[in-house]
Amino acid sequence: MNEIRDSTLQSWLTSPTRLREDVAAESDLVGVGYRDRLLTELVANAADAATAAGVSGVVKVWLDGADLHVANTGSPLDAGGAAALTALRSSNKTGSGLVGRFGVGFTAVAAVTRHVQIRSRSGSIEFSAERTRTELAAHGIEAEEVPTLRLAWPVDLAPAAGFDTEVVLRLEPHVDTAVMMREFAAEAVELLLELPAVETISVADHLFTRERADSVVSVGSQRWLEYSAPHARWLLPMTGDWLVTRQRDVLRAPTRTDVELTVPAICIADVRLTADRRGLHPDADIATAAIGYADFAASLPIDQRAILVPEPGFAASRTDERLRGALIDELSSRPWLPGAGGDDLIPERAEVLLDLTSGLAELLGEIITTLVHPDLSDRSAVTRLRSVGVTEIGLADIASRLTGIDREPRWWGKLYTELSVVAQGQVDELGALPVPLTDGRTLPGARGTVLPPPQSDDPDTDVVAPSWLPTVHPQAAHELLGRLGARQLSVSEMLSDPALRGEIESDPEGDDLARSVLGLLRTAPDASVPAWLGQLLLPTTDGDERPADELLLPNSPLASVLIDDSPFGVVDPDWVETYGAEAFRALGVGWGFTVTHEDYPTGPDHDLADEARWWDTIGDPPQTFSAVRDLDLVDQGRWPQALSLLAESPDCAALLTDRRGYTAWWLRHYAEIDDAPLGHWRAPSDDTMAGLLDPLDHPHADELSGALGAADVEDTDQALMLLTHLADADRSISPSVAAIAHTTLAVALRDGRIDLGRIDPPSGLRTLAGSVADDAVVLDVPWLAAALDPAVVVALAPPGFSLATQLADLLDIPTATEQYSGGPTEPGEATTWQAHPQALRSALIQDRALPTGPIRVHESLTIELRRGDERSEHRVPWWRDEHGMVHVDAGFDVLGG
Repeated sequence: MNEIRDSTLQSWLTSPTRLREDVAAESDLVGVGYRDRLLTELVANAADAATAAGVSGVVKVWLDGADLHVANTGSPLDAGGAAALTALRSSNKTGSGLVGRFGVGFTAVAAVTRHVQIRSRSGSIEFSAERTRTELAAHGIEAEEVPTLRLAWPVDLAPAAGFDTEVVLRLEPHVDTAVMMREFAAEAVELLLELPAVETISVADHLFTRERADSVVSVGSQRWLEYSAPHARWLLPMTGDWLVTRQRDVLRAPTRTDVELTVPAICIADVRLTADRRGLHPDADIATAAIGYADFAASLPIDQRAILVPEPGFAASRTDERLRGALIDELSSRPWLPGAGGDDLIPERAEVLLDLTSGLAELLGEIITTLVHPDLSDRSAVTRLRSVGVTEIGLADIASRLTGIDREPRWWGKLYTELSVVAQGQVDELGALPVPLTDGRTLPGARGTVLPPPQSDDPDTDVVAPSWLPTVHPQAAHELLGRLGARQLSVSEMLSDPALRGEIESDPEGDDLARSVLGLLRTAPDASVPAWLGQLLLPTTDGDERPADELLLPNSPLASVLIDDSPFGVVDPDWVETYGAEAFRALGVGWGFTVTHEDYPTGPDHDLADEARWWDTIGDPPQTFSAVRDLDLVDQGRWPQALSLLAESPDCAALLTDRRGYTAWWLRHYAEIDDAPLGHWRAPSDDTMAGLLDPLDHPHADELSGALGAADVEDTDQALMLLTHLADADRSISPSVAAIAHTTLAVALRDGRIDLGRIDPPSGLRTLAGSVADDAVVLDVPWLAAALDPAVVVALAPPGFSLATQLADLLDIPTATEQYSGGPTEPGEATTWQAHPQALRSALIQDRALPTGPIRVHESLTIELRRGDERSEHRVPWWRDEHGMVHVDAGFDVLGG
C-alpha cells in the first residue's frame, strides 16, 4: 500500500496537471456517474464478496454519531481489491455472478464523506482528503482540492463482530442522516431482489430478509413471483395470490439503471452496461432478455398469463422499444396461451371471444379448437392478446360455425344459457343460431319459432307443442330465443310483458287489470313474475286500492305483531277467497316477515331502519346482504310473539345467528323484552356472562343467540349496563365472568367503541374475590396476584395485563403497580433456570417452554409489600424485582416467572 501511495504521489509531484485531472475525474464520477448510488454500490460490493466466499450475504447499516457504518459478510479485502480502490478505473473482480466490472462504483462514497475507513479481517485501510492534503503539503504542494480516494494508508482496525468487512464513512456536515437512512431503508427491499447473493440487509432498527418458497420471493410482507430465463430474471409483485404488473420501471442489470421500461414485470437482465452503470452499453442487445419469456407466461396461473403481454402504448426509450418488440415476438410465436380445449395455443394461430364464459368454453372447445380459454377473454386481456396476433371473433362467427352441427336438444339448451351471458347488447349477431324443434328439424335462426309453455314434471305427460307452430324443443327452450324472435306463450312471459307494466304505471281506474292478472296466476300460481307487478293496485278492507307490496293477507302472522298504525293495508278477503292466497303472495302481498337480499351491496340503500348506523360498524361491505324488513314496525309489547315468528321462519332464522349481520344487530339494540334491549339478555345455554346478564325467558332463546348479549361491548350504552351490573352487589357474579367482562370493556375502550366522557366512576368495583368493593386496584402484573388481598383487586381475563391501563382509566382507579411496590426480604441463592432441579418438572406441569436466564431461589420466599407508609410481609411462589430478576420459592412444585 505504501508503494502504491508513493507511486501516485510521485505522479502528482512530477505532473501537477495529473493531480487536477484526478480531482476532476473523481468529481465527475461522484456528481454524474455514481450520484445517488451510495447504498447500491456498497451492497453490490457486499454481494460480490458473498459470491466469492460462497456464503449468503449479510449487510448491516448503522449510524454512530457522524459515522456511517456498512458491514458485510463474505470475502475480506485483499491486496488486489485495496489496489483497485485507489485507482479511478480499475477492478480486480473476475468471474461470473459478480456485479462490479469497472472498479469505480466505490467512488459513490465521496458524495457524502472525505474520510473513509475499510476495516477487514485481512487488513484495513483508510482514505482521507485531509491526510492527502497534508501529504502534498509536506512535499511542497499546496492544494485546496484533492481527491479523497487516491491515497490510502494502512490502519490497525478490525470490522464489527460477525462481519468480514466494514466500511466507515465520516459524513460531511451537509448530509441529512435522517433522510439518508430513510432512503436506505426504502432501497433495501429492491436491492435484496436485485442481488440474490445478499440475503439480509439491516438499516438501523429495520431488518429486511429475503426468503424463498418455490418460486415466490418475499421480503417482510411483500412478495414477488420470480422466474429465471436464460438471460434475465423476471419478477411480478403479488397481492395475496394475485399478480400485479408494473407499468413503469427501470432496467436492472442487476441493480437499477436509468433506462426506463414499460414492460409488465421487473426485468433484471444479464446485459452489459456503460461504465457508470446507468445506461445500456452500445454493444449490448436487450432482446436477449426476452428469450424464455413465453415459458414464464406458461408457468403462471391460467387467468393471469395475459398480464405478461406489454400493454399497447408508447415506449419510454429506445431500449424499452427494443425489449417490448422482442417480448411481443417471443409471445406471438410460442405456445403459452391456454386454450378452451385444454392445450396451450400459439397466439398467432389462436382466436378469442370477448367475455367467453367457462360453460360456453366447455361446449365450444371441442368444436373450435383454436379458442382461447375463458379466463383470458375479458376486455383487458383481449386488448393485450391482439398485440401478440390473436384474432378476435364475434358471436356471428360462433353462429356460423355451429351450422350443421348435430347435437341433442339438451346440449343446445345449455348453449343458449351460456350464450345469453355473453350476448348482452349483441343478440343480433346470433340471428343465424341453429334452433332444434320438437318435430326433429333444426332451423337456422329463432325468428318465427314459438317457445313452449311450462311443461309438467311428470315424464308420462306429453310435451305440449302445437303442431301448427314451429315450437322449440322443451329441452332447448331458453329466454335467449325469445330475444332472437321466438314468441313465448307462458304465463310468466305474459305477466312480464312491457305492455302490462305500462298499464300498471298509467294507474287505470277499476279492477279489470287486477282481475286479469290474478286470473292468470290462479292457473299457474308458481309462475315467476317481475318485481314491478308489486305495484299492481288491489282492493283493501278499507275500501280503497293500494299497491300489492304494501298489503298483507288477512289474518297474516305479521299483522298480529305490528303497531296499530302500521303502514300496511289488508287485502279484501273476498278477493282472496276468489283467487287463492298463493296468487296474491306471488304478487308480493305479505304473510310473514320479508327478507330483502342483494349480492355485492355498496351502501345503506335498502330502506331499512337505522341501516346507516349498522354500516358504520362493519368496515368492508359484505359480499351478500340479507336482512329482515319492517322490524321497526313491531309493537314493543309484542316482541315475544315477533321473536317466535322470526325464529320459526326458515328465511329469517338463519339471520338470527349472524351476529354481525344487520338483523341480529338491530334486534340487540332496539327490540325490547321487559323494557330491556335484547342485547342486555343472554342465551340460556351461554354461561360466558352468567350472573352479569340474565338469561332470556323465551321458547326460542337459544336460537336467538346472535341477537342477544355476549362477551363483547359494542357501544357506550352497553358498557354502562355492564358497569352497572358489575357494581350490583345483589348479583352473584363469579370472578371469571367479571374478568371476562373487564377485558371486553378494556378492549372496547382501546378500540374506540366507548365514549369515556359519558362514563362516570362506577358505584362499586367487582373484585377478584367476587365481592363488590368501593376501593380497589387493577392488577397489571402477575406476581402481585399472590400478595394482594383478592377483595381489593380488579382482574382482567388472562393474558390481559396489557389492557390494565385502559381498564383503570375506565373505572377511574389506579393500577396495582401505581399503588404497591416491594421486594424479597432476603437476596436468595443465585442460580439459573437451567441449573434449577425443579425447572423442567415445573415447565412440564404448566405445558410451557423451559425458561432461561438467571434466577434467585429462596427456601421460603417472603416479600415486603409497601403502599405509602404501610408495610406487610407475604409468602409468594415467585416475584420479579425492580431489576427484572425473578425470585422463586423452592417450596412450591410449580415455579413462577
